[in-house]
Amino acid sequence: MNPVKIIAYTVLTLIATSSCESKKEKLLQGKIKRESLSFTSKVTGRLVKLFGHEGQSVKTGDTLAILDVPEVSAKIAQAKGIFKASSAQRLLASNGATENQLKQLYAKQAINREQFEFAQKSYTRASAMFSDSLLSPQAYDESYVKFQTAKSQLDAVTAELNEAVKGTRFEAKITTVGQNEQAGGVLMEAEIAYSERYIIATNNMTVETITIREGELATAGYPIFSGYIPNSTWFRFTIPESSISAVTKGQKVTVNVAYNKKSYTAEIINIKQLPRYADITTAYPDYEMDDAVYDLKILPENVSLAEELLYNATITLSK
Repeated sequence: MNPVKIIAYTVLTLIATSSCESKKEKLLQGKIKRESLSFTSKVTGRLVKLFGHEGQSVKTGDTLAILDVPEVSAKIAQAKGIFKASSAQRLLASNGATENQLKQLYAKQAINREQFEFAQKSYTRASAMFSDSLLSPQAYDESYVKFQTAKSQLDAVTAELNEAVKGTRFEAKITTVGQNEQAGGVLMEAEIAYSERYIIATNNMTVETITIREGELATAGYPIFSGYIPNSTWFRFTIPESSISAVTKGQKVTVNVAYNKKSYTAEIINIKQLPRYADITTAYPDYEMDDAVYDLKILPENVSLAEELLYNATITLSK
């Protein structure tokens, strides 16, 4: 055959093949997703016991790990001491002076009254003698000072006795109540922190990853267990603005799983626009750069059947 004819034939064949491929329908690609969650520690501690393993299904309330938190134990001991002391102060303010304290104050008042009466008599005599010029000014002044001192001491012990009889002031009682409640709050806070040494499952979950092992330190807020919520499988696709008219919310579609060659009937439950910086699921997006991109959330009709699917596996959407 003429070489020129051979080249022309080859070019025509390539053009025809390219034309057929361009007319071939392209399937929209997506990924299998599941709702994920993590269990973290609220306190820093060393992992002393680990229960379960990766791939295990756990239920709400299951104990997953135990931490050693000696610092919190010390805080509990301190808080208990403060609470006991504040409770005693509150009780003392409520009950007031004891019977023996009152007896001591009455005896003290009696002694000071006798001293006052004696000083008063001495001062009266000294005044009379000083008026008749029978007593020096120095002796008169000394008698006056002793009288005033005895009077002040009697007034002081009388006031102390009256306060003891009436009891603690209302304001002081309120203060001791507040201090006691504050100490109780500190103790409660320490006890709650100590209870957090147990890592408890708050949801049903299939454990995918355990990030630390026994003997390692778990810091507060560090995700120790990560996994997926059971029966939460869904399909995610991204679609350009130019093709969005082909799908609607509530539409029934067929999702094809590449690795097991199976198809699943599903429903589009949500369509939302993605930010420009968001990831897309389509391997080779075919749209203009200025097109808006939308995210399709598609829920399988038989969720339990879709549980066998591998997370993040590639899927296609039949048009």
